[in-house]
Amino acid sequence: MTLPLNPAFAATEPPPVMEARRWIEGVVFPADRPLINVSQAAPIDSPPLGLRQALADAALNDPNAHLYGPVLGMPALREEIARQWSAIYGGDIRRSQVAITQGCNQAFCTVMATLAGAGDEVILTTPWYFNHKMWLDMAGVTTVPLETDDSLIPSAEAAARLITDRTRAIVLVSPNNPGGVEYPAETLAAFRDLARANGIALIVDETYRDFDSRTGAPHQLFADPDWPETLIHLYSFSKAYRLTGHRVGAVVASEARLAEVEKFLDTVAICPSQLGQIGALWGMRNLAQWLAGERDEILARRKAMVEGFKTLAGWKLLGCGAYFAYVQHPFDMPSDVLCKRLVSEASLLMLPGTMFQPEGSEAGKRQIRIAFANVDAKGIAEVIRRLAAFRP
Repeated sequence: MTLPLNPAFAATEPPPVMEARRWIEGVVFPADRPLINVSQAAPIDSPPLGLRQALADAALNDPNAHLYGPVLGMPALREEIARQWSAIYGGDIRRSQVAITQGCNQAFCTVMATLAGAGDEVILTTPWYFNHKMWLDMAGVTTVPLETDDSLIPSAEAAARLITDRTRAIVLVSPNNPGGVEYPAETLAAFRDLARANGIALIVDETYRDFDSRTGAPHQLFADPDWPETLIHLYSFSKAYRLTGHRVGAVVASEARLAEVEKFLDTVAICPSQLGQIGALWGMRNLAQWLAGERDEILARRKAMVEGFKTLAGWKLLGCGAYFAYVQHPFDMPSDVLCKRLVSEASLLMLPGTMFQPEGSEAGKRQIRIAFANVDAKGIAEVIRRLAAFRP
């Protein structure tokens, strides 16, 4: 007898990164051409020594590190986020407007659970971050695609035509995953105005903010004194301090919204990881210079990727920034077929655009995401060399 399955889950695609990992199972790669994995956008190196020592000290000597904590997170971490974010964005953010989550994915799911239910609609730009789409599918929420052109920058005017009486939110990711592009402040302001005029939420996921190539605040949304009426901001400590396994994210929103968020978090996780929060707080207080160096390295890799694609005949670099290059390939085959061939014929593991676009999308068939967070300039040069040598 087969046990029941929620039909919304049955209709949800498998996790793309896990699917791609299955492509390399049992594959033996030549000694002179080892696998280069550019499929996942997560640092694989450990946090810096000082942060690891802070975690070890807390694990050994802080009894509270092993107990339940406040559902919305450690007061000291929430206060530090409010203080630093207010300085970064030039706005007024209070501790009571900050919640800590088990990673930024949970931040998104938590917020969306308070906004939309089965039958409601949420606008996602394409190409989209696949875990956002997966959550909406599992929740029975209809995803409304907002297509972008080759600039990958969404248009608020185009989004306005998609809004119905069932629309609950618009979701933007900047710097973008998978596209790598950094949305202009004017674009974000236009979407804020659109969301406000229609009484819906604007969710801005800034997981990769620390690797933005621009100096100063990436937008002025928090400078608006009425920002809590419309804006919900998401953030991740996984990328900034290499805390991927500790799962620490954040939501900045109105106090009323966080009262609803608390219901979800108490039911799902009770509280965020205490050790993870301790690590994030230590990083915020001690690693500004180190993080600036991490940003410089990512920007150097971005430059290497941009320069490398200038040499690839037929390929087109659509976007490049943060951890990602999003490219258009020149071959007469869908990108999912191409990516599987690149595993066996070029020892490259990357994700096809079909994983970031609606089913049947012609654009997705021509696109590929390359995540270079764990590949230095030398490795990027080798990726370019293998792509240049590939013959379908």
